[in-house]
Amino acid sequence: MTTPTPWSRLTLLIVLAYEALGGLAGGATLVARPDGSLMNMPVRLLHGAFASFRIPGGLLLGLGVLSLAAFVAAWRRSRLDWALASLAVGGWIVWFFVEIIVIREVHWLHGMWGLPVLVAAGPAAALWPLPQAPRRDLALAAGVLSSLLYVAMVVFVPRGWPGYDAASRVVSELSAVGAPTRPLWTALGALYTLSIAAFGWGVRAAARDNRRLRAAGALIVVYAAMGLVWPFAPMHLRETLAAGGGSASDTLHIALGAVTEIVYALALGFAAAALGKAFRVYSIATLVTLAAFGVLTFLAAPGIGANAPTPLVGVWERIDIGVFLLWVVVLAVTLLARDGVAHATSGRAPRPAAQGA
Repeated sequence: MTTPTPWSRLTLLIVLAYEALGGLAGGATLVARPDGSLMNMPVRLLHGAFASFRIPGGLLLGLGVLSLAAFVAAWRRSRLDWALASLAVGGWIVWFFVEIIVIREVHWLHGMWGLPVLVAAGPAAALWPLPQAPRRDLALAAGVLSSLLYVAMVVFVPRGWPGYDAASRVVSELSAVGAPTRPLWTALGALYTLSIAAFGWGVRAAARDNRRLRAAGALIVVYAAMGLVWPFAPMHLRETLAAGGGSASDTLHIALGAVTEIVYALALGFAAAALGKAFRVYSIATLVTLAAFGVLTFLAAPGIGANAPTPLVGVWERIDIGVFLLWVVVLAVTLLARDGVAHATSGRAPRPAAQGA
């Protein structure tokens, strides 16, 4: 089994203490004044999900208590530290997931309180009483789940936007300022970020002494970390852009997209150089496809800001995204299969030495 590093445990303790204080203070305040007046939060923010803040306040207070218990357990290195820390971090993730959907808005406070929770997910998982190999394999399997989750997001989230045409609109428009699908996409995007970050860690763990594969894993983690920025760099709806209503977030959105393409192209290249010929050929084909459909998407992109017809931009972009998602699945399966063969080989009884005539 592995033990978390001192810095990993310290990070977890800081986040648990921070979230505990927030949960206890915020929950107690909402319970004391269920109309939200003490926090300048009108009940209409709940959009009819609750009549007042009494129940949400009670749940928030409970999360604060759970986080405090997890902090004490992690501080004392209790046998239950992994369970309490995982419950606390998981509880906060669910809280923010549901909160964004209920209030139908992504606020800067979600970054202030939610981003630390995502950061603490890794240190909490490091406490799990599992040997290195099963933990690594679970992380690699998270890569497959991340791709399946993203496909589900692309297929089902647009159903919350009547009139959205997947062929002529890009995926980023689903999280655009003013889009009816923005809250759900942002919440699900946080789960995707967690799963792809876990996958990056799994790739690094599976690399052993392979520096190129370790670099690929690190780049995938960087790609995941950039997912923490996306909710705070949204584009505006094309109608708003055409009317001159864009802002600095649109520029940041474009820059972030360009950097993201570079990061996962580098990850693809390092992984291709690290593994066998078949995977290298497949990765090169993936990179060529990414470049081709990336160019097609780029050429059609000016029509978005001008609110001009873009009949196939959504098709080009979705092919580009789908090729990368498939590559993640293939990399995960390749590493899982390789480690499975290595484990089976290492556990096989040695053959008896041949006897001389």
